[in-house]
Amino acid sequence: MELSVFNDASKDNSISILEKWKIKLEDVGIQVVIGGHDSPQPQGVGFAKNQAVVQSSGIYLCFLDSDDVMMPQRIRLQYEAAIQHPNSIIGCQVQREPLESTERYTRWINNLTQGQLLTQVFTSHGPTVIMPTWFCSREWFCHVGKFDEGGKGIPEDLLFFYKHVQKGGGVFRVDQCLLLYRYHPQAATHSVLEGTIWNHRVRFLEDQVLKHWTSFTIWNAGKQGKKLYRSLSPANRKKVAAFCDVDRNKIVKGFYTYEESEDLTGGVFEKNLNELNLKEGLDYYHFN
Repeated sequence: MELSVFNDASKDNSISILEKWKIKLEDVGIQVVIGGHDSPQPQGVGFAKNQAVVQSSGIYLCFLDSDDVMMPQRIRLQYEAAIQHPNSIIGCQVQREPLESTERYTRWINNLTQGQLLTQVFTSHGPTVIMPTWFCSREWFCHVGKFDEGGKGIPEDLLFFYKHVQKGGGVFRVDQCLLLYRYHPQAATHSVLEGTIWNHRVRFLEDQVLKHWTSFTIWNAGKQGKKLYRSLSPANRKKVAAFCDVDRNKIVKGFYTYEESEDLTGGVFEKNLNELNLKEGLDYYHFN
């Protein structure tokens, strides 16, 4: 194993801590590569990740953000999965810290079925395996291409994940908790505007799904459904056959405030889908 760390112009005591760990780790046979720069400003998460990859030499890459903690068996279990699933991004289940933060999001991360790891890539939650859990071969990473280096406000993990899927990459999750995933208000992910992510998601949906459909229905008769319609290209707007909703009152009122459908409708939406024998990833996709 090799540990590759890139210090993106941090002004704290990070380097001295890294140098101490370098001695400890190399004493037990783990090579440590430390890179970085001391410019006045950091160059961004995408740049730092790319540099960490460039300066490393491993055949496989295991990503870890500086504020998270991985379990001792993570590399072994994800390495075994990567051998079985080449050209895939391998993720894992996570434990959120604090436990009560982002409960709905954490449930989604941990409970998606294997099929949903590819069908639910369009939702507002982002990549179906979260970036701090990623494990893949260096060969596949280079095939997909590096992270976007646009800096603050760029969802570099989402854009890489979309490129990965567009190039035919697979997604697999090791169903064990191998990462302590920390939540704090200063996390870089909070610097990305919701509108930026929305626009990327719409374009990805159009490229991957809507261009293959001659017509479709938007299952939301309120604000979110209309927002999606307005965000579509003129060609795809013409394909919209109807808006529909499980609550007749929302159609009559002409407005709708979004919350997750199962919490809002008590499972009526999901029951409706099942009764129609519609298959996720073939007949319908979740967008929000």
